[in-house]
Amino acid sequence: MFADRAKIIIRSGNGGDGCVSFRREKYVANGGPDGGDGGKGGDVIFEVDEGLNTLSDFRHRRKYFAQNADPGSKRNRTGKSGDDIIIKVPKGTLIKEASSDKVIADMHDLNMRKVILEGGKGGLGNQHFATSRMQAPKYAKPGQEGLEMEVTLELKVIADVGLVGYPNVGKSTLLSAISNANPKIANYHFTTLAPNLGVVDLEDAKGFIVADIPGLIEGASEGVGLGHEFLRHIERTRVIIHIVDVASTEGRDPVSDIYAINKELEDYDPGIMKKPMIIAANKIDVLEDGDFLELLKAEFEPKSYSVCPISAVTGEGVRELLYTVRNVLDLLPEEPIVFEQEFFPEVHRFDDEPFTIEKDEDTGAYVVEGDKILKMLGYTNLESEKGFLFFQKFMKENGIIDRLKEMGLEEGDTVRLYDLEFEYYDE
Repeated sequence: MFADRAKIIIRSGNGGDGCVSFRREKYVANGGPDGGDGGKGGDVIFEVDEGLNTLSDFRHRRKYFAQNADPGSKRNRTGKSGDDIIIKVPKGTLIKEASSDKVIADMHDLNMRKVILEGGKGGLGNQHFATSRMQAPKYAKPGQEGLEMEVTLELKVIADVGLVGYPNVGKSTLLSAISNANPKIANYHFTTLAPNLGVVDLEDAKGFIVADIPGLIEGASEGVGLGHEFLRHIERTRVIIHIVDVASTEGRDPVSDIYAINKELEDYDPGIMKKPMIIAANKIDVLEDGDFLELLKAEFEPKSYSVCPISAVTGEGVRELLYTVRNVLDLLPEEPIVFEQEFFPEVHRFDDEPFTIEKDEDTGAYVVEGDKILKMLGYTNLESEKGFLFFQKFMKENGIIDRLKEMGLEEGDTVRLYDLEFEYYDE
């Protein structure tokens, strides 16, 4: 079954904790700190696999977690880093943050590889916090937690040309006639439930890729039927071919059909209407009255549409249509349509805050931690009056005291910063 959308949960690995250790050797008195750093957590990496063309594998597995790292150990030994997890997707897959629907990455190119979530950094061992005044630090930095998020994978077919039109107007027949594609063809609506790709080869010109976009209906842009499932594949195409039944074999008005489909395209994404559009007036082999063809030309040629009469069954006019498309493509830039990044996971990493405060439910103490706290403790001698005054000023200027009071801190309550613990009193 073709699948072009999936939702999964990804998580990078936690960094390993730093180690608190002191050198212990015979004949070495008061050995210094030798706690090693924690390893780095594994990354979540997405990679394009040219052997894949659907997202169906993600129907059977929803969680993809990288490995956590090991903690550091004594003798300055760094913990083992966690293994990365590599998730393979088809070319053309968009990775979006699920709740905001913002783009994290566009896997638009073969052999493309991108780190989506970085593993947590390893915590520093206590060897890093030794100073001339604090030669035996009894704390180390914990490893940074990995990132977890739900992402939406969305496959947008990469093709030069998109074929659009109401069901049963001959899109699949045309695709099979002009390319190496073998789409399923039958005389009933919604035969095509997935985009078919075909490669068009021209004798004396550069070829191109065509996508048969499944039949559209009114309300498709609002999700009626399989609207959004179809319309997303239009976004990457550079040229759009409207196929209409010019013979009106089912009683449809081809002029009205084009306007109706254009409305759905514009409602879905106004940018689509900026793409060059060509009208393939199909089924001229059974055309009894030329009025519809003349109406099409009179209505759309003044709007800069090319109207090409064709018969997908007999091949009449098909060669002229293909060279018209090629001429339009030659005037367009070669760069693929790439969706820019809108969501940056690292910005939302909780551990990047300067400090965190939690209340220990067992002891009632307020526990304050963070990079700034560790650095301050590493170079401040709290046993001296000058050092303690610096410590008080640091707590106020960084908003820690204000945050503690917001959380309910009162005089006499205990505040703990790693291995430093004190009772709070207003000055």
